[in-house]
Amino acid sequence: MAQPAAADSSSFVERNRLWARLGAAVTAHEEPLSTPLMVVDLDAFDANANDLVRRAAGTPIRVASKSVRVPSLLRRVLDRDGFQGVLAYTLAEALWLEEQEVTDDLLVAYPTVDRAALQRLVESPRAASRITVMIDDVAHLDVVDSVRSSHAVQVRVAIDVDAGLRMGRQHVGPKRSPLYDATSVTRLARTVMDRPGFRLVGAMTYEGQVAGVPDDVPTARARSMAVRRLKSMSLTQLAVRRREIADALRQVVDLELWNAGGSGSVEATAADPVVTEVAAGSGLLVPTLFDHYQSFEPRPAAFFGVPVVRRPSPDIATVHGGGFVASGAAGADRLPTPWAPAGLHLTGLEGAGEVQTPLTGNAAGLLAIGDLVWFRHAKSGELFEHTTTVQLLSGEAFVDEVRSYRGHGLAF
Repeated sequence: MAQPAAADSSSFVERNRLWARLGAAVTAHEEPLSTPLMVVDLDAFDANANDLVRRAAGTPIRVASKSVRVPSLLRRVLDRDGFQGVLAYTLAEALWLEEQEVTDDLLVAYPTVDRAALQRLVESPRAASRITVMIDDVAHLDVVDSVRSSHAVQVRVAIDVDAGLRMGRQHVGPKRSPLYDATSVTRLARTVMDRPGFRLVGAMTYEGQVAGVPDDVPTARARSMAVRRLKSMSLTQLAVRRREIADALRQVVDLELWNAGGSGSVEATAADPVVTEVAAGSGLLVPTLFDHYQSFEPRPAAFFGVPVVRRPSPDIATVHGGGFVASGAAGADRLPTPWAPAGLHLTGLEGAGEVQTPLTGNAAGLLAIGDLVWFRHAKSGELFEHTTTVQLLSGEAFVDEVRSYRGHGLAF
């Protein structure tokens, strides 16, 4: 029994046009290309970058690197007006990006207890001046101090503040920081200020329940309405709480930055006067989990191609591999989606497999052994953990081959 694909955000005509573009690029390439073949469409990527800048309306955008994971693409977007700095997801990654001169403005989004990376940080005055680490507990300061013998090098820190929606005992949003109100945040801020070897420079409030949840799903209109109400309530509550916390922190320290938001909430987050920068990454590549938002038009930019290797029946085409499942709560929405040609579906019994993926649908009967089928991943960036190289598409040609983090020998 066929399992329906996610509701399309592009017409069948656009998807088949993409299939033709990708096919032309593969055919024109001078050497055979190995599969799975990972591709980023620069036309869509650049259009998405422009749209993020428009939505941010003058507020700088910090690129969330875990949603990209290709250094050349990070450089490409940082060269644009409107983008400033990288939101890294590990300190080891931030150190590498700093060494490679990708940027001199790095904020690590999550607390770290990586002692080896912390030791490298405190031994490099240059890196320490360019990288800000995240904390939400005194224990994070203790870990830093455990790897150094002096406080000569100051470590820049930012405080992560819970940005979830609270309704009575209910908490809606990512389970991140234990810090919620002005009292708890300022208590930690004063501890940082009194502690030698540390400099408090920023705060972060990531409203994942707003930025990372689809709110305009055609097949779930009632749920989408409920999600939009929760988002509205969350933004209203958070604006008040952010202002209270910011006012309290001003009595302690003058912050350099206040980071917030994500690709799905750029406009709303940028409108908050407390926020000095917004984060975005998934909005550049637009994976399937970002197809159904009221706030922006999705332009898919990342794809992987796998070949048809079997025709077990006239209405089934089986491709080799393709089982790149996204992280998060297990479910059908974490599976890759067959995208081009249009009209293909995974099967309910096998889904997307490590070795083979059978496909059904109107287009399956038209595919021949050797044809490439193009999929989209459910989450941005994670796709490139499965490859060392990425082809960059412009028009109907591959204009460059670049390395992913994995291709640079990095595993974060």
